[in-house]
Amino acid sequence: MTDPGSQAELVRHSLRRRYRKERRFRFYGIAAIAVALFSLVILFTDIISKGYTGFIKTTVTLEVHLDGELMYLNDASDPDQIAMADFQAPIIKALQGYFPDAVSRADKRELSRMTGSYASNQVRDLLKENPGLLGSTRTIEFPAHDTVSVYVKHAGDPGYSIRLSEQQQRWTDELVRKGVIDNGFNDVFFSNGDSREPSNAGILGALVGSLLTMGITLVIAFPVGVAAAVYLEEFAPRNGFTDFIEVNINNLAAVPSVIFGLLGLAVFIGVFGMPRSVPVLGGLVLALMTLPTIIISSRAAIKSVPPSIREAAEGIGASKMQVVLHHVLPLAMPGMLTGSIIGMAQALGETAPLLLVGMVAFIVEIPDGFFSSATVLPVQIFIWAGSAEQGFVELASAGIMVLLAFLITMNAFAIWLRKRLERRW
Repeated sequence: MTDPGSQAELVRHSLRRRYRKERRFRFYGIAAIAVALFSLVILFTDIISKGYTGFIKTTVTLEVHLDGELMYLNDASDPDQIAMADFQAPIIKALQGYFPDAVSRADKRELSRMTGSYASNQVRDLLKENPGLLGSTRTIEFPAHDTVSVYVKHAGDPGYSIRLSEQQQRWTDELVRKGVIDNGFNDVFFSNGDSREPSNAGILGALVGSLLTMGITLVIAFPVGVAAAVYLEEFAPRNGFTDFIEVNINNLAAVPSVIFGLLGLAVFIGVFGMPRSVPVLGGLVLALMTLPTIIISSRAAIKSVPPSIREAAEGIGASKMQVVLHHVLPLAMPGMLTGSIIGMAQALGETAPLLLVGMVAFIVEIPDGFFSSATVLPVQIFIWAGSAEQGFVELASAGIMVLLAFLITMNAFAIWLRKRLERRW
């Protein structure tokens, strides 16, 4: 006969062992969440610390005397003279007003590197638009050279190497003290396309290209994905062929995105001869990549509609098509929209498939149509991250912040839409 005391002790020992396991399991879960949050904090801290200066521009404001003799320009309305004029000379002369001792050729060359390489273009464009300004004095704000901008914003930061000479550093410090060189909001970042000069580079072209590409993706992937999900879930016969289709749809959702880029390269460019680096091509490739996600999420939404809805509709004489269109589809639409938004957010952040279809080109102009040469925001970030100029490092990080803002907004909208429209049965 078993001793009741020893049996109770066994039960208590078993309970203690079970509680220890539960505590360990809870600890592992909390530790996993803590590691994930810590990694996110490190990631966002690194991106923000490098990228916030991308939203700041460094400018040089000068009183420039548009001296025709200095520029070898007698008539600002003459295209031939405009083409041959020296528009850098008045900028150097304005800087010499602060440093009268800088008279040698080497000094002038170093002064010319205080402003961006497009500063002379600003003077040229100003005189082309207003030839009557020749001989007058104008206050002009120039973007600072990349090396000057890095020095002003990152002096003392070991992550950035200062490429100014000691003399240029002294000049920069003096101009900062006098308010000639100043920092401000980088509106150029949101109003310009790409550029070889970091101070003139912006993301507007990439943003427009992303919107055009996403428009094509949505127009193709959403209706095709929803139609495929409705057919497979409501109309397709249950046989080996439909099982084969379902397995392949699930497999396609796990295929690396670069494979879809290879498919687009082989089919859309190789067979159909579509032009490279256009939003239509990028949209088609991303639509193929997004379709499995939309189909799977749409089928899950359709399955979540209770059978009693279908039975009630059929009971009052509705046809199969009426049941689907008037009852099942409206009730499943919130889940379909949520899955589609998440799929679009995934497509927005893709780079690999677009690189293979040529959307890695250097595009300066803002695209004005679906067949204009364009790039997208992830590819623009990829290009900047691989550039040699240090100014592009902060622009790439700022671009990542903008992209993350779009992705977080899209996912938040999907969550809000699901909460707003979902029905509990």
